[in-house]
Amino acid sequence: MYALINAIAHTGTQELSHHAIVIEGTHIRDVVSQSTLGTDCPTVDLTGMQITSGFIDLQLNGCGGVMFNDAIASITLDTMHQTNLKSGTTSYLPTLITTSDTDMVAALEVVHEQQRQQSNGVLGLHLEGPYLNPSRKGIHNADDIRQPDRDMLQKIAAAGRETVKLITLAPEMVQPQDIQLLAEQGILVAAGHSDATYEQAIAGFDAGIRMATHLFNAMSPWQGRKPGLVGAVLEREEVYAGMIADGYHVHFASIHLAHKLKQDKLVLVTDATPPAGTQMDSFIIGGQQVFYQEGRCVAADGTLGGSALTMIEAVRNCVNSIHLPLSEALRMASLYPAQAIAVDHELGRIAPGYIADLAILSSNLQVVAIVERGTYQSFG
Repeated sequence: MYALINAIAHTGTQELSHHAIVIEGTHIRDVVSQSTLGTDCPTVDLTGMQITSGFIDLQLNGCGGVMFNDAIASITLDTMHQTNLKSGTTSYLPTLITTSDTDMVAALEVVHEQQRQQSNGVLGLHLEGPYLNPSRKGIHNADDIRQPDRDMLQKIAAAGRETVKLITLAPEMVQPQDIQLLAEQGILVAAGHSDATYEQAIAGFDAGIRMATHLFNAMSPWQGRKPGLVGAVLEREEVYAGMIADGYHVHFASIHLAHKLKQDKLVLVTDATPPAGTQMDSFIIGGQQVFYQEGRCVAADGTLGGSALTMIEAVRNCVNSIHLPLSEALRMASLYPAQAIAVDHELGRIAPGYIADLAILSSNLQVVAIVERGTYQSFG
C-alpha cells in the first residue's frame, strides 16, 4: 500500500487538492485528506503535478511502429500498450479496419486470449468495418468492403461484449436486425464510413446504434436541407461521438460546437497508426502507402489515413486550442469513453474500489508518470 500526495486530483467529478490517493494492490483503496493519512503509509510526492484516471482510447489502429491489421498477434498489442503508457493511455480497444473474415476471426481469438489473461490494457476489440459504404471508405480497402454475412455476424455476436466492445458499420448498408443482433449482446454499435441520409441514420439509432465513429469524417455532412448522419448524431442526445482532435481531421471550431451539443457524449479518440510514438515517415494501411508529413498521415491522393495523434496531445489541443476546462478534457479522454463501453464501474474515475490506472501530468500537460494496475512508473 502507498499513497500519492501533493497533486491536484481530477477524479471525474471533482478537482481535489490536499488529498491522498491510497493504492493497495491493483485498486484504489481510498481518497482521503492528506491530514488524515497515517504516518506508516509510504508516499510518492507529486508536488506541482495533476493526476487523472488513465486515458481510454476506443479507436487505435496502431502505434509504436506497428499496426494491428498487419500483425494480428499478442506481441503487436504489447507494443501498442507500452507506447500508449507514455502518453497516459492505460486502456484501449485495438482497432481492426476492413479486412477478410479470416483476419476478423483471428482478431477475435487474439483479443479473447488477452481478455482471459487480463493483460496489455486491452478492453476488447473495435471492428471498424467491413460493413461500410464504399462511397465513404476513406483509406479502407474497397475490395474488402462487403455486405454483412449472417454467419460472420453470428460469430461476432457469440464472442460478446467481453471480446468485441465496439463495431463500426454504415447503417444504410445493413438491416435493422443485424444491428439488433449485435446490440442485444451488449456490443456498442457505431455508425461510420457512411453516406446515410438523416432518415436512415435515425432508423439505425432506433435499431440500436449508440455511437458515431470519428464524427464529421467519412460520413454524410450536416446541410440545411439534408442533415445527414452528422445532423442525426448531433440531434440524438443518447448517441456518443468519437472525435479526432488533431486539428487536421476536424477544425477546432467544429469540435467546440460539437462539444456544446454533445457534452458528456463527446469522446476523444486518436485513430492512431504506426507513426504515433515513433519517427516513421510512411506505412501501409488499407493496401495504400500513407506518408507521415508535418503531423498528418496522408495517402498520395490526399486521403487522410488515420493519425499520429496521442491522447495527451488530444487533451492539450482541447485545452489550448478549444479552451475547454482541463477537467472536462480529461473526462473526454477517460470517464466518457468508459461510460460509452460500460466499464465506468471500474475505470474512468479516481474513487475507492476503482482499478488503479492513473496518468500523472506536469503543469504543461506532459505525461511524467503512470500508475498501471497499481504499479507506479515514472518517465522522468
